[in-house]
Amino acid sequence: MAFAILSSGGDAAGMNPAIKKFVDYCAKLHIETYLIYEGLEGLIDNKIKKASHKDVAGILHLGGTIIRSSRSKRFFDFQYRKQAYENLKLYNINNLIVLGGDGSFRALEVFSTEFDMNFVGVPSTIDNDIYGTEYCLGVDTALNVIRDSLDKIRDTVASFNRAFVVEVMGRECGYLALVSAMVSGAEICVIPEAPLSQEALQKRLKQEIQEGRRYVLAIVAEGTKKTTQVYEWIEEKLGLEARVTILGHVQRGGNPTVYDRLMAFDFVINAVDYLRKNEQVKKVIVYNQGKFTFKDIQEISSQKYQLPQHYLKAINYLERP
Repeated sequence: MAFAILSSGGDAAGMNPAIKKFVDYCAKLHIETYLIYEGLEGLIDNKIKKASHKDVAGILHLGGTIIRSSRSKRFFDFQYRKQAYENLKLYNINNLIVLGGDGSFRALEVFSTEFDMNFVGVPSTIDNDIYGTEYCLGVDTALNVIRDSLDKIRDTVASFNRAFVVEVMGRECGYLALVSAMVSGAEICVIPEAPLSQEALQKRLKQEIQEGRRYVLAIVAEGTKKTTQVYEWIEEKLGLEARVTILGHVQRGGNPTVYDRLMAFDFVINAVDYLRKNEQVKKVIVYNQGKFTFKDIQEISSQKYQLPQHYLKAINYLERP
């Protein structure tokens, strides 16, 4: 019996701590371990290497993933999935830990139904959009990167009668935008999950500007595709000079926070223990209310993540008349 780990899809800070803990913990249990480089593409191309302490020494503080990642179109083709399985059998690997998001888990769901392969998915995405878990590996670091950027932007926007529109990542999920708006004190937050109430916002902000407000900070989730619209609305309706900042992929990088490192350790230790104690495993490990549990991959892949209602109430507060 051998275990392997791979990263798939977008990188997330915390993947490297997870990889290190995987190798170190399995060594303690005398389990043979392998690193799969370049995600599902590497699985197809047999970029599989037996792991040693030297491979993971000194990586805890690094962002990204040392085993690299990929988005694989070939994995949709059965012949390449079969090739991937045959590569795993060359090394007697029958247990996989997958650091990835919903697309990666759906790919492994198909893979595990076709071939005798056990796996546990570890939610690892800065979008924090995996159904069934409050937390995904990497989101805390991403939020801290955004928070630092917003604090710096507020320094300069407060020096002028001006507005800044800041676009953050998150795909179709507004988690990063909403939480960032809450902790930065943004005046406007635009996310896919809630319509933009322009009339209420305009009434409130125009009144505040008349009463002395000198600047406005707007956070827009990329999935809304409304960054330009918000910029034009601020200039035309509020009468403020505006600037647009798109944070982009800087949000994926950075040293993993303490919280992301600790969570990486717990995710992996629980995943390894579950795999070695159970048979026919096709699960995703999730974290809710301080506890780790395992959900069937079918449940995770068939449901859509919903933002917490108490977070969504923050939008209503911003849009108060």
